[in-house]
Amino acid sequence: MQFSAGQVVVHPHHGPATITEITTRILRGVPTSYLTLQVHHTSLVVAVPMDKAHEVGVRVVFDRAQIESLFDVLQAPTGQEEEQWSRRQKANHEKLLSSDLLAAAGVVRDLTRRLDAKGLSWGEKDMLRDARKPLLAELALSLELSDDAAAAVLDAAIAREPAPKRDPVAVAG
Repeated sequence: MQFSAGQVVVHPHHGPATITEITTRILRGVPTSYLTLQVHHTSLVVAVPMDKAHEVGVRVVFDRAQIESLFDVLQAPTGQEEEQWSRRQKANHEKLLSSDLLAAAGVVRDLTRRLDAKGLSWGEKDMLRDARKPLLAELALSLELSDDAAAAVLDAAIAREPAPKRDPVAVAG
């Protein structure tokens, strides 16, 4: 992946960041190039070795096709979920640790719908709040929206769960 100063990227743990500079440091006699990232909405600056950026999970912002896939996940029917909250919490936590934004979208979708239908434990409410942040940041960056508009788009996408497919034989009979 090619990086350049001024480019906006996404760090898996810190969210959106701008590459402020690419520097070279000598470590053990070997020159190593680093990306200096200024994390958005904070004063945090992170240095990531360029040759490890992919391994760390630094990536470009989602393009239109990837955003479409994200909306497909958000609008998909709610998946099978464990009834016991502690097991559900553990399964969702493992999905979020993967740093896969589409997996996080599934967690946000399911927790949001569960919140509306049955309510959530305090731990699940915290998880939902934290899991929404990277989705909101991605939507805001990709679609060039304000944070509030990104939240509205996210909530609208989750609310549009497709109706279950009807059996044509049952409908006709």
